[in-house]
Amino acid sequence: MADYRLVYFSENRIPAAGETFHSQILDILATSRRNNSSAGVTGALMFSSGCFGQVLEGPQSAVEATFERIQQDTRHGDVSVLEFNPILGRAFDQWAMAYVGERPESFHGWIGTDGFDGGKFTAEALFLKLRSMVASPISTAHN
Repeated sequence: MADYRLVYFSENRIPAAGETFHSQILDILATSRRNNSSAGVTGALMFSSGCFGQVLEGPQSAVEATFERIQQDTRHGDVSVLEFNPILGRAFDQWAMAYVGERPESFHGWIGTDGFDGGKFTAEALFLKLRSMVASPISTAHN
């Protein structure tokens, strides 16, 4: 059975109120890691105050089910799929959900005043950025 990769970005609809925001991100990560681990899905997540960018990899039906939950989550809005294709191998095979957090210097040229600017990057660019941030020896990625 072939694996698939889904790359998307969405509007962050979590109110930016300090500790509440941080606890919501931790909840997203804990839930994602638990669900992804049992479904055989791997991936990586980054965000700015305005948007999420994420890569999901795994069996087609598991990736589709995971993405359906994301689309129903009220913390995500205006979800935009950049790519959904079969792949030969996973790039995030050791990560139930790697998290690179918010590092504004890493998003140079992609973030406007309202978060990620979807017109400024492609699925490949987002995928490569996440892969390089997770693979970096100084990465803040957490599984």
